[in-house]
Amino acid sequence: MALAAASWCSWPSLAVLLLVSGIGPAFALTEQYPTLSLLWQDRYRPLGQGVRGCPEPLVADWGGEQYAAAAGGCDSSFLNFHDSDCEVQGSSACESLLSLNTEKLLSQAKLLAEQRRVPFATSDDNINEELAVAYVLIGSGLYDEAIRHFSTMLQEQPELISAIYGRGIAYGKKGLHDIKNAEHALFELSRVISLAPDHPEVFEQRAEILSPLGRISEALADLTKAIQLKPSARLYWHRGTLYFMSEDYATAYEDFQNSLELNKNQPVTVLYKGLTFFHRGLLKEAIESFKEALKQKADFIDAYKSLGQAYRELGNFEAATENFQKALMLNPNHVQTIQLGGMMLYHHGSLEEALKNFKRCLQLEPYNEVCQYMKGLSHVTLGQFYEGIKAQTKVMLNDPLPGQKASTEYLKVKYLREYSRYLHAHLDTPLSEYNVDMEFPGKFKEHWAKNLPFLIEDYEEQPGLQPHIKDVLHQKFENYKPKIQEMICVADHLGSLMQYETPGFLPNRRIHRAMGLAVLEVMQAVQRTWVNSKVRINGKSRLMQWRDMFDIAVKWRRIADLDQPVLWLDQMPSQSLSRGFNNHINIIRGQVINMRYLDYFEKILDFIKDRILVYHSTNNHRELVEVQEALDQVHKVEDLLPIMKLSSKTRDGFTVNTKVPSLKDSGKEYDGFTVTITGDKTGNILFSLETQTTEERTQLYHAEIDALYKDLTAKGKVLVLSPELGEADAVCNLILSLVYYFYNLMPLSRGSSVVAYSVIMGALMASGKEVSGKIPKGKLVDFEAMTAPDADTFSRTAKDWLNLKSILPSYKSLPSVSESFPTLRTMIEALSTDSSHCLKRL
Repeated sequence: MALAAASWCSWPSLAVLLLVSGIGPAFALTEQYPTLSLLWQDRYRPLGQGVRGCPEPLVADWGGEQYAAAAGGCDSSFLNFHDSDCEVQGSSACESLLSLNTEKLLSQAKLLAEQRRVPFATSDDNINEELAVAYVLIGSGLYDEAIRHFSTMLQEQPELISAIYGRGIAYGKKGLHDIKNAEHALFELSRVISLAPDHPEVFEQRAEILSPLGRISEALADLTKAIQLKPSARLYWHRGTLYFMSEDYATAYEDFQNSLELNKNQPVTVLYKGLTFFHRGLLKEAIESFKEALKQKADFIDAYKSLGQAYRELGNFEAATENFQKALMLNPNHVQTIQLGGMMLYHHGSLEEALKNFKRCLQLEPYNEVCQYMKGLSHVTLGQFYEGIKAQTKVMLNDPLPGQKASTEYLKVKYLREYSRYLHAHLDTPLSEYNVDMEFPGKFKEHWAKNLPFLIEDYEEQPGLQPHIKDVLHQKFENYKPKIQEMICVADHLGSLMQYETPGFLPNRRIHRAMGLAVLEVMQAVQRTWVNSKVRINGKSRLMQWRDMFDIAVKWRRIADLDQPVLWLDQMPSQSLSRGFNNHINIIRGQVINMRYLDYFEKILDFIKDRILVYHSTNNHRELVEVQEALDQVHKVEDLLPIMKLSSKTRDGFTVNTKVPSLKDSGKEYDGFTVTITGDKTGNILFSLETQTTEERTQLYHAEIDALYKDLTAKGKVLVLSPELGEADAVCNLILSLVYYFYNLMPLSRGSSVVAYSVIMGALMASGKEVSGKIPKGKLVDFEAMTAPDADTFSRTAKDWLNLKSILPSYKSLPSVSESFPTLRTMIEALSTDSSHCLKRL
């Protein structure tokens, strides 16, 4: 961060405009991006001498005058030379003062002194001119010379405030990577405050030193004092950015709003205000702010980029693409936009297009870890293992420095490389002859699913790539037989019916096709089971079990996106299961809202209120009336915090558990999910849900699913053999009930929701019923099951939108999915082929 003297413009960097998350990070995005790590890295990197003392990236994009006006006033400083001498767009007069001779330097110093632009100017013109010389040395980057000059003056006048101040500025400008510079700078600025406590700019400068050192609370206190002395748009904006980086978005919003009330024409501040909405899940408000920023500055790249990311989170691929393209029209080399666009394309299933973005990103930034990881991921997902593993290895070589936190990409890449090698070795092996869950060591799977550092004792690496096994080649759609083409087109349609119309879920064409093919394969397998009793699995003929049905969907989900480990949790090490393997979802963390679950807040809140009443009626009769009255006033999760204080047992937070009633054993209940709410003194809360996969809990659910599957198989056989005697509605209810328990068990590390819905659709088609309805807007099928009081309620709710109709006869004539795509190679080929012709066929 550039340090300021007097009224020198000192602004945090525009890096905060990156809408990329580390998640974790921010609210839960479709992918997790390291938002704050990128922000802090750019926020506090050493800046060059930008024109008029403002940060260089801003000057390069705007020019000092425009930025100053938009940012709430960038007053003239001792480094702001005459406009006639130094034009914004890089005239010769703007060259570094290093190129000036001594006479020129003294001339500039004299001019500063005459204009009384020296900070803390004295009444002595000669002293002011001497001070100006040192400040001009700072402006030329000669920090050590400036420090010596100030020190010489302080030997004669130990309390010369301007010299103390200037020496503090010079130490800060030398670089805060050396802690001694930071300590000297803080010492000098603190001396100035003790001698002249009524100057807001000194408090602001000290905050500039404190914040990159991680001493945020002290920096905030200094900025608050500066605002008390002399409020300004700049100071409110500066403090707002620190609150923003601390994830206190509500307070940051107030500061940005106060800044805008003092100066409305601030596109940067308007953009930051939009970011406070974005991170609280208020996407529509965020979009309006980003649009307002663009009204103030039509060529604002970061506003277009942020607008694109907001639309992406809404699931609006077209609008997101349009705004990313507008940003790139203004700057074709804008790496952050290229990277974000590539990420969106990947998660839209457009892998070839995504690869173009990641390659371009790496041309501009060869060491960009995110783009390198995503390039490798895109290649292997397309079956291009040689290029993919080469890119993965480059990420692995980028070891974090001692004390530096490893990036998400670095943590994931070795697992991905091992998995990629395994898949490459099995490209042409029949799918029935190997099993990921059985062949990878338990510790590997556990660490991979939990995204832990790759520290696995006695792990034997997968063999390297075998030259005789070639990469997957692109298959033209028209080269497939007509019936295979028809099957792929039908799969695309069926997969699209699984799309959630909820913020945070971007339509993914590759996932649609994979899960559509899973639906058809489940249908065919279940039909064979009901007709012939036995199916061929892993090279052997045996009775099909419910797990085989789900394994079909798991197989397709795994290969559609290699970035996510889709693993059966009961196949994890027994030690891991004995401790409990948790599926954890943060609904609210501080002020960060997971917008995917907004429609379920009220339902979960009502459940919590009911549980609180039950608790107090059992354990705390005296306060029951008070609690009841307080609960009547609860309309959002935050309102629960005061009620928690009413009992010593819930003062620090509480957990409540849902119960799942058994159909097999009347009156028996299983543990559902756990709701946890905790709060801190400032009113921030952690509101989370989790399901705990223990061996005992898994066995109970398996027994329930076994009983339902046995009944389903019996009724399914009757239905297939004698449709007029079969109970189609009963079969439908059994399918939905079975999946109800699957959802509440959450037995997979990832992908349980879409896997289960594929089974619903496929099993229903086997019974002669086709799903034609879409999932309602805002609804999540897994949460519908998890928040339903029982299986019957879930079944009724689901049937309302499934819109079941008799299956089309044409489905029976489709080829066998398992025989059409018997190997991993053929699966990847099918998922990667262009099926744009399908729109004409359907």
